Amino acid sequence: MLKSMTGYGQSSGQQNGYSVTIELRTLNSKFLDAQVKLPRSFQDKELELRNVLNKRLIRGKASISIELVNDSGALNGQTVNEQLFKAYYSEFEKLAEDTGADKRDLFRLALHSPDVLNGGQADDDFLKEQWSFILAHLDKALEACDEFRSQEGASLEKELSQYIQNIGNNLEEIKVLEPERVKVIRDRIQGHQEEISRSDEFDKNRFEQEMIYYIEKLDISEEIVRLTNHLSYFLEVLADKESQGKKLGFVSQEIGREINTIGSKANYAPVQKLVVGMKDELEKIKEQLLNVL
Repeated sequence: MLKSMTGYGQSSGQQNGYSVTIELRTLNSKFLDAQVKLPRSFQDKELELRNVLNKRLIRGKASISIELVNDSGALNGQTVNEQLFKAYYSEFEKLAEDTGADKRDLFRLALHSPDVLNGGQADDDFLKEQWSFILAHLDKALEACDEFRSQEGASLEKELSQYIQNIGNNLEEIKVLEPERVKVIRDRIQGHQEEISRSDEFDKNRFEQEMIYYIEKLDISEEIVRLTNHLSYFLEVLADKESQGKKLGFVSQEIGREINTIGSKANYAPVQKLVVGMKDELEKIKEQLLNVL
């Protein structure tokens, strides 16, 4: 199942007078690039958190915010810097008066401002309980993000399948045109042969050898077979149970190589027009694959 690298997940809950809110956003990136925002009391858990993200997200640019708020007013061994609290409150109150904003939430806002609560340490068992609570909601946020990625991936899969089908349709038209292309090239060569044969220096044997070499250089039968196989394999990888963005990228490169070779060998305007159409579809594929997990 194809998955996008674009995702969003959120989870929140309350326990023992605390509320936790976790938001996770992901975008496309070749590697996992995570920006983590943790509560101050859990800064030492960043490595553990990153290990969880590595296993679950695999790739992508991720931004995760974890907020833990004391709703009960219990300080758990912490002390209040009253002077700093009053300074924050006074400043917030003045701003509220100047802007006509509501003052009802100023106490909590000032209490949780930087460095207002300090000095104490929460009980180890209580911190372990809080961290387990955070991890449980992190798991829910990751599940929601994964579901979002799967839904986006389903849309990408439909688009990619259509682009491959469009390339296949153009290739079928090239197959239909191939006898006509060969005839046009043959007639062109015969015309040149008649002109050159009038020369006194004309060497028939050497000319035939060069023409055989020239015709072989213009033959696209092998490229048609390889391109057909690459298109089939792309769809096969697309239907894999695991998202295979990198592998699809490699296959698309092979597809592009065969399309380019057909274009350089075609030497026939109707076929070259179809090649341009295939290149256009391939560019759409490459652009979409940048966001595939």
